[in-house]
Amino acid sequence: MINYAVDPQILMPYLPPKTELDFFEGKAYVSVVGFMFVDTKMLGMKIPFHINFEEVNLRFYVKHKAKDGWRRGVVFIKEIVPKLAISTIANLIYKEHYETCKMRHQWDITSDTLLINYGWKKKGLWNEIEVLAKNTPLDILPGSDLEFITEHYWGYTKINKTQSFEYEVKHPIWKIYPVIEHKIEVDFGTVYGKDFDLLKGQEPASIMLAEGSEISVEKALRV
Repeated sequence: MINYAVDPQILMPYLPPKTELDFFEGKAYVSVVGFMFVDTKMLGMKIPFHINFEEVNLRFYVKHKAKDGWRRGVVFIKEIVPKLAISTIANLIYKEHYETCKMRHQWDITSDTLLINYGWKKKGLWNEIEVLAKNTPLDILPGSDLEFITEHYWGYTKINKTQSFEYEVKHPIWKIYPVIEHKIEVDFGTVYGKDFDLLKGQEPASIMLAEGSEISVEKALRV
């Protein structure tokens, strides 16, 4: 998870109805997140050749005032996967912004280190993100920016000018691994649009490698 502090005005056009930006210490953040789907089910079923695959997404952080209080969530600018069926179903059911690209990943794990790399091909060129981390899982520090980034358990996406879909994302608190080195080779403007071209060459506010876990994405409801 590669996290950048950005001008909040950049995110306003992407803000779903009934949500507002969520800030950490007065700053708005976007994150490039790479991970593996493993043992995946869609609508409760395993689809052959769509069980284990990569995803890389760009997301930002919002909150929604529900009857039971504030719900902290994420909004996805774009989610890239290598499987067309995943893109089609997610865009249809959740009104998300999935795109299908050729992808690859590399996990080199030893007793001391973890080298984790995700790549995706856009307009004939490969983009990639990579971290080298110590193989020493740690708890996330309470009150830290990394806790802010990970502790969002709802997703929001725009349906129309007045309504959004809201869905709950259930997962336990993750362990993290101390990052030693990183590599970011992403053509942000080509992949995510001109609004995010400014991220090219910008130093991340933080970089995190998380352990991951089982995740359940619940049924989408209108708000």
